[in-house]
Amino acid sequence: MADKPARSHGRISVSLTPGPRDLMAGAPRVKGAWTAKVLTLFPEQFPGILGASLTGRALDIGRWALEPIDLRPFGEGKHRNVDDTPAGGGAGMVLRADVLSRALDMAAAGTPDRARWPVIYLSPRGRPFDQATAQRLAKADGVTLLCGRFEGVDERVLEDYDIEEISLGDFVMTGGEIAAQALIDATVRLLPGVLGNAESAVEESFSNGLLEHPQYTRPAVWRDRPIPPVLQSGNHGAIGKWRREQSEALTKARRPDLWAAHSKKP
Repeated sequence: MADKPARSHGRISVSLTPGPRDLMAGAPRVKGAWTAKVLTLFPEQFPGILGASLTGRALDIGRWALEPIDLRPFGEGKHRNVDDTPAGGGAGMVLRADVLSRALDMAAAGTPDRARWPVIYLSPRGRPFDQATAQRLAKADGVTLLCGRFEGVDERVLEDYDIEEISLGDFVMTGGEIAAQALIDATVRLLPGVLGNAESAVEESFSNGLLEHPQYTRPAVWRDRPIPPVLQSGNHGAIGKWRREQSEALTKARRPDLWAAHSKKP
């Protein structure tokens, strides 16, 4: 199945994919915008939460683009079967290698090398997703995400296409769609112009290897709990010192693993 060529109109380009894109119909795309291609059996679940708030606004104006690709049209036979029973027996079903290869080949059309366009399978056995990975992906031109279902995907596809595996944590979900949306959200918010205040991405949790300091706002006193006086002092040096101390204390108490890694930095 060949990919249809993109149509370009100045800075805005629009591309077509086999999967339904009703939720994104008419959305512009800035030429060269970071793009997420998502191979899934449930394309109608996108953009989902990604269509709301800052990520949704950035999607609407074309700062990034989303291409959900329906796996079903690549299926086998009259009923477009995408899965089969596990070799060697066992419960559940496994996504077929031939089906996935056709979808991956279509998704790869027009994309650059893997350094600039990673291909990722959302998998509980993958390397844990972290802020450093989100920063790496945000520097790429885009990413292709494979969402598994059932008992997963044929291992030969992962080997043949040298697909990177990433996990959200040590737990199992029914499919990769929620994980894909989480990964995209964490990455898109790092793209230039997506956050209203660029400093937000610098000061938040994990950006410097520490958990974020506590945050407060009005009212100044709530249920007999006042905002720490230093935050109302106007002394930016003292405020910065307090925030740093709070970040360090929280990290030591709640994430000793992060604190140990942070302490080893020169």
